Order: sequence, then C-alpha cells, then structure tokens
Amino acid sequence: MTHQVIEALQKEAIPVQQSCRVLEVSRSAFYEAKRRVAEPVICKESLYLKAAFMASHQSYGSRRLVTAMANEGFHVGRFRVRSLMRKAALKPVWKRKFIHTTDSKHDMPIAENVLNRQFNPSAPDLAYVSDITYIRTGAGWLYLATVLDAVVK
Repeated sequence: MTHQVIEALQKEAIPVQQSCRVLEVSRSAFYEAKRRVAEPVICKESLYLKAAFMASHQSYGSRRLVTAMANEGFHVGRFRVRSLMRKAALKPVWKRKFIHTTDSKHDMPIAENVLNRQFNPSAPDLAYVSDITYIRTGAGWLYLATVLDAVVK
C-alpha cells in the first residue's frame, strides 16, 4: 500500500527520496517492490525455448536446447537457457531405454522340453527349474540366476 502511495506522489512531481523519507520506507525496498509487481517480460528466446522443449517430448536439457536454439539463429549461453528453463519450470523427463536381453532368432540348437509342462515330479532331484534376470545397480548390471527343485512339498 505504501509503495502505491509513493508511486502516486512521484507522478505529482514529488521525488521518491523525499516520499520514502516521510513514509519511513527505504528506497531500495520501494524499487524492489516495484520490480516484483512488474509483469514478467516474455522474450523470443523463452518462447522458442518452450517450443523446442515440447518438440523434444520434454527430453532436452540445457546443452541440447542451446544447440537447437543456435540452429534456429538464437545464440544464447547455456546458463541463460538454464535460468529460462527454471523460470518456465521446464524439467526434462528421462525415459529408461528398453534393453533386449533375449535373442530368440538364432540358429543354435534348442533343448527339447523334457518336462512337457509336468511340474509335479514324483520324487526330489528329478526335475529342476531355473531362471536368470538382470538387475541394474549404481555399479552396473548384476546377473541373478536361480535353480530350484521342481518338487512341491
């Protein structure tokens, strides 16, 4: 409210310094409040940045956006792009890559199905089942292999 009064007095040719002194408001606080209330400036770079980001299916980070913008004639730095992304709340979404772990199309011999879906053997140690899986960790891929006796107790 006080800042609006100072602005009104400024329009009537009363200096800001004098108005601030009388109303006991620092000039820096007045200018800061004035800056905060101002409408955000929409620049061409931010509009193109949003368009390029959406065209990449929200996957481009600041480095790739700098390259995409340079190809379109906008020469802006990476940290400028990062600040524009932060202001527009643009965060890239990382999509996990699908990794094929099984190659079914090969010319190698295929072992025959001995159990033929008969998973209840009459005694232990007659039939075993096994599986292998890959586990992603921070250190890389780990392999887990299990072997179980198929007899149910």
